[in-house]
Amino acid sequence: MMSAIRDSLAQYVAVRRALGATFYEPALALNHFVDLLEREEAEFVTTDVALRWAMASESVERATWGRRLSQVRGFAKWMIVIDSRNEVPPARLLSARRRRNSPHIYTDQEICQLMAHAARLHSRTGMRARTYTTLIGLLVTTGLRPGEAFSLDRSDVDLVNGILSIRESKLGKSRFVPIEESTRSALEHYAQERDRLCPIRLSEAFLIGERGTRLKANTARSMFVRMSRAVGLRVTTEDGRDGYGPRLQDFRHSFATGRLVEWYRTGLDVTRELPKLAAYLGHVDVGLTYWYIEAVPELLQLAACYLDRDCLGERK
Repeated sequence: MMSAIRDSLAQYVAVRRALGATFYEPALALNHFVDLLEREEAEFVTTDVALRWAMASESVERATWGRRLSQVRGFAKWMIVIDSRNEVPPARLLSARRRRNSPHIYTDQEICQLMAHAARLHSRTGMRARTYTTLIGLLVTTGLRPGEAFSLDRSDVDLVNGILSIRESKLGKSRFVPIEESTRSALEHYAQERDRLCPIRLSEAFLIGERGTRLKANTARSMFVRMSRAVGLRVTTEDGRDGYGPRLQDFRHSFATGRLVEWYRTGLDVTRELPKLAAYLGHVDVGLTYWYIEAVPELLQLAACYLDRDCLGERK
């Protein structure tokens, strides 16, 4: 029999989704929170229980504690309307702000090492090597978010005109991404090999896994961790966890900073070019693209030189 507080959670989740939120991860987390309330036979939310639940795991970042507590706060605000005995944990009791990781900017040598290792991946059908070399090449040459690459359907990849259709990506934005001829040719070759090795179409996905279905994000990220270790970009951890090191997302950072470095070195007006890059990357605000300048020391130096006319020697 569903408890009153769990019934309230179901209503809360239904309302949030009706308002347009996917609310998958918060709903899952709050279900675990309600599990604790039920084990302790608590009839309402208290700050003490919320804190103990949010901070239960010592192996996560403090920002994760803050995020978990903020999820409880949202639910508690809903609950206090039903029963005034519920407590809403004070704001900023735990910081939910996550420090953004410094990007890893891949060198050409590192990219070549990863591509070479991907090409040697063994599998029953032979799709693994082809898919991972294509995934890395696609991220390197387009700066797509990894999730955007995984979500590509066959119909999204125009191999005639060399255009990718990115549908409802981050914050629901869609865009068209033109690609260079070398990228178009590589994607065309992959599509031919994919259809030859997996003639029975089991998915509309462009990038497929060994079984012919859409390449899953978690699978790809785990494989990339192993590849990174194999070429020396990550160290093996004693507890078997992924640890810290370059990520698939960092190909996007490398793409963006590569363009900015090129523009600065050729003397282009970066302030005029930056909105184009922001649109290409699908940033909702050009300020997000400026972050790359702040995050990469070489870009900060180039930006300083760009503003210093004497340093450039081209502006008087």
